[in-house]
Amino acid sequence: MRQKVLVFTDLDGTLLDPVSYSFAPALPALEVLRAQGIALVLCSSKTRAEMLLYRQRLGNSHPFIVENGGAVYVPSGYFTTPVDGDRLVAGFERITLGTPHAEIRRQFVALRAQTGARVRGFTDMDVAEIATLTGLDTEQAALARQREFDEPFVFDGPVDADFLQAINRVGLNWTAGQLHHILGQHDKGRAVRLLRVLYEMERGPMTTLGLGDGRNDLPMLRAVDHAVLVRHPEGLADAGWQLAGLTTTRQPGPSGWNEAVLDFLCHGHD
Repeated sequence: MRQKVLVFTDLDGTLLDPVSYSFAPALPALEVLRAQGIALVLCSSKTRAEMLLYRQRLGNSHPFIVENGGAVYVPSGYFTTPVDGDRLVAGFERITLGTPHAEIRRQFVALRAQTGARVRGFTDMDVAEIATLTGLDTEQAALARQREFDEPFVFDGPVDADFLQAINRVGLNWTAGQLHHILGQHDKGRAVRLLRVLYEMERGPMTTLGLGDGRNDLPMLRAVDHAVLVRHPEGLADAGWQLAGLTTTRQPGPSGWNEAVLDFLCHGHD
């Protein structure tokens, strides 16, 4: 007998095309998930404001995870068992796992001064610069700037290893990808495990599928039963992954996502 399925997915480069941010190639699999009543949990480095936009575009009504696991947002009344959230935010219970952005930003500025690193965060940039850097339109760039738990940043020149080591020395973490992020002691995996517990309290044992394309997704992929690495447009997956049972898609981005989800639903969770 097959167990119920729960799907966790990254957005940029995974469900969304890394350039156009379109999810059109994934529509067949999205429709199957919807028809079968399978919850799709969005788990991204994006802000709450961005995630609300994409939930609307995707027709998604499930909980979601923001800023690399900084917080979990659960729609009020989604679970019959009360959620131990710390705050009610516009119809959502928020479960905070991360360090507030104000503290992250304070540490970022202090470390930049101490190390002399040539590095700038989103808070240093206006909306137009963020749009140019990310390829987002100005509306979405403004949403991306509304950080609650981490600070995306870029180096003006080569990556400064001393700055990254300084982040770790003060007890914070960083992730690398299209952008670097400075954050507290949280990650996507911790948020995924927390949500799985809530789902299983409500619905019984579940089989989990996770899909991502970057190193910041690795904690999420380690926390699920079946992990999928979505191939990059260049045709090569992120090198250096050490994860037993990891599946890599043949196609990149949302096309690969579509391929992996349909394959899993057909014969991947007996």
